[in-house]
Amino acid sequence: MARVLVVDDEEGIREFLAESLEIDNHDVEEATDGLHASRLLARRGYDVVITDLNMPRKDGLTLLKEIRANQPEVEVIVVTAHGSVESAVAAMKVGAFDYLQKPVSGPAEVRMMVRRALERRQLKAAKEATLRGDDAPLSHGAPAMIPVLSALRKVARTDATVLLSGESGTGKEVAARAVHAWSRRAEGPFVAVNCAALSENLLESELFGHEKGAFTGADSQRRGRVELAAGGTFFLDEVGELKPPLQAKLLRVLQEKRFERVGGERTLQADVRWVAATNRDLKAMIAAGDFREDLYHRLAVFPVELPPLRSRREDIVPLAELLLRRIGPDLGRPGLSLDPSAHAALLASDWPGNVRELRNTLERTAILADGERIGADDLALVLPGFAGGDDVGARSPASTRAPTMAEAERSAITGALDLHDGNRRKAAEHLGIGLRTLYDKLKRYDLT
Repeated sequence: MARVLVVDDEEGIREFLAESLEIDNHDVEEATDGLHASRLLARRGYDVVITDLNMPRKDGLTLLKEIRANQPEVEVIVVTAHGSVESAVAAMKVGAFDYLQKPVSGPAEVRMMVRRALERRQLKAAKEATLRGDDAPLSHGAPAMIPVLSALRKVARTDATVLLSGESGTGKEVAARAVHAWSRRAEGPFVAVNCAALSENLLESELFGHEKGAFTGADSQRRGRVELAAGGTFFLDEVGELKPPLQAKLLRVLQEKRFERVGGERTLQADVRWVAATNRDLKAMIAAGDFREDLYHRLAVFPVELPPLRSRREDIVPLAELLLRRIGPDLGRPGLSLDPSAHAALLASDWPGNVRELRNTLERTAILADGERIGADDLALVLPGFAGGDDVGARSPASTRAPTMAEAERSAITGALDLHDGNRRKAAEHLGIGLRTLYDKLKRYDLT
């Protein structure tokens, strides 16, 4: 759900746009003109603004310039009358995300436009976070991640196509953004499309755009995401979901770096760097006849597999601490931290959802916890099958017995000592406990 401001001096258009977006449960407010919108923008934040260009008191272009100057994170979609595309293009040069042309074909067009604007807003924020080093799934030096980070940095310097594989939640999109941020294309756009999120027909139009009249509802020309990514990086997520006809079209774009819009005859250049990702076994899909082998080889010029969180357990505690430092301020609780008892509870889980599951668990725990220190008992509220106390039960009847609290704590200590070559002071810092406490635990677990 997003917060959207609709600005138009025509009540009927405002109501149509608002009702279209409320289908997706967006929080929509309405402004009668640019001046009214400016007052609302000064009082509260919005994710997306949809504004008419031709309005009394303050027009949409002036409002757009104000938003770009004062709230650059807000995505702006402009609405223009039929035959006034030139004014919409001028608005896009100032910084508008895209435009809707009256009469709008229907709610689906509005919803899709806002969905794309929100996606770009998230990607821009993610790119800024990556440039700040705010890339949690990749930010720790667990042995399993060292070769991954090294490979990503090296390939980022080239324009080679990268295929990221790994389980859901391992940070494939973060890795793609990192490749972009470390590349010579970093100043260009980072555009992403999730192949599983759209039907085959919609996905083709989303990728390559369409000409006016190409299909029912195509009332105007639309640029595709490949075209919008010119000079930057194109991230094709869940590429294993592509149907065979689109696989063939994508292969041609990768081979020839050219494409046509749906219903169009003019050939356009695809000046993008490709990064694809999948959680599926593409080689098995090739054997089953579900994925083209030639496309696989075009995508897997430089394959990188991201390891699951359970294979880099020494990453779990520092990663959880880093995530909590980011989650806390968002929830109005910047002082949240992890108690040592929580470390063992976190290590007792296999985290089948990987970093995504870890973050979600910490966010739910942070909401429910009463104190500033999150302990094992707080985690017990959200971790299925975890009861807290001295022993940790299995997460579910079907799973094997999870380590006891003592076993998990002993494993965390030995892992920290191994990571820091036996340096006890660094191991204590890594675990978030005092040196004296570490010595007591070494004695308890007969590790002296």
